[in-house]
Amino acid sequence: MPKPARLWETFSVSLRLGLTSFGGPIAHLGYFETTYVRRLNWLTPQAYGEIVALCQLLPGPASSQANFLIGWQRAGACGAILSWIGFTLPSALLMYGLAVAAPHMNGPMAEPIFHALKLVAVCVVAQAVWSMGRKLCPDLQRLLIAAV
Repeated sequence: MPKPARLWETFSVSLRLGLTSFGGPIAHLGYFETTYVRRLNWLTPQAYGEIVALCQLLPGPASSQANFLIGWQRAGACGAILSWIGFTLPSALLMYGLAVAAPHMNGPMAEPIFHALKLVAVCVVAQAVWSMGRKLCPDLQRLLIAAV
């Protein structure tokens, strides 16, 4: 069984990512690459690319699956579960709060706020795709495969 410190580290990193990763699964994968590969050195770029490729083949959100698998590799089954909880809990609580508040959000500012949020999401996803594309598609052959 992994040491409690490693379990806590796995959970806290995933929680931080869950609190700060906006833009959907593709953007999340970009944040993961920055955190797990470049900043923490938990994975090599090649190992991360293999995880992303595997998770893209599976049904469901690739980012949640990748984070679960990284947690598993880092701290076993308990690490995988804690990693999933840490990453998923912030958005689940936010969605619950928005569901409760949504019926009361109908003033003149509601539409511009939602429009601005959509624009921010597009920018975040575009930045993540660009960042990951440069790393995972360094040559023309891989770029063509990714385009297909």
